[in-house]
Amino acid sequence: MIALTEQESRLLDLIRPVAEGLGMEIVRLRVQGGRRPHLQVMAERAGGAPTDVEDCARLSRAMSPVLDAADPISEAYMLEVSTPGIDRPLTRPGDFARWIGHAVKVELARPIDGRRRFTGTITGEDEAGAHIELDDETELVAGVHEMSRASLVLTDELIAAARAAGNLPPQPDDDDETFADFEIDETEDDTEEETGDLQ
Repeated sequence: MIALTEQESRLLDLIRPVAEGLGMEIVRLRVQGGRRPHLQVMAERAGGAPTDVEDCARLSRAMSPVLDAADPISEAYMLEVSTPGIDRPLTRPGDFARWIGHAVKVELARPIDGRRRFTGTITGEDEAGAHIELDDETELVAGVHEMSRASLVLTDELIAAARAAGNLPPQPDDDDETFADFEIDETEDDTEEETGDLQ
C-alpha cells in the first residue's frame, strides 16, 4: 500500500535506496494526475523517530538528481515531500502493531459482505494481519496488502501519545514550514529545471 500503481512501484524502487541511505523510510508514494502531475512522497526517520521539515528537505535534495537521471515522469511535475503527521496512514506490515489501542479507518481493496470501509480500534497485528475491533464489537482481520487505504483517527488519546513520545511532526496543512515542494520541468529539450521554495 506504500505504492498502488505500477508507475508508483517503479518510482518507489528508485527513491527507497536514497531514503534508506539517509536513515529514512518511505511511508507512502502517490502520483496525482492533472495538468501538472504531483509526485507526493511521505517519509519519516527509520523506526518512526520524530521527523521535521529539514529531514524532508534533505530527502528532496537527495532524490532530485536520481529522478532527473531516470526521467520517470515524462511531463513537468511537482515533487512534494512531507511527514506522515499524527493521523498518519498505515501502509506497511508492523505499522498497526505500533498503534495498538488507537482508532483507525480502513478501506479494503475488495469488499467483505458488500462492505469496504471500517472504523474501529487496533487490538493487535500478527501474521494474519491487523486485528481491529469494530464499532459493532465484531473483529476485522486484514493484511496491509488487502487494504487500499488505512489511517489513524485523530483523537485526544492519539495526540497525547504522540506528545509523550516527542513525536509531534509538523502537519502539511499548518501555516508553518512543513514540506518541500520542488517543481521539475521535464520539457522535451530537457534543458530547464525550476526549484520552488520550501512551503
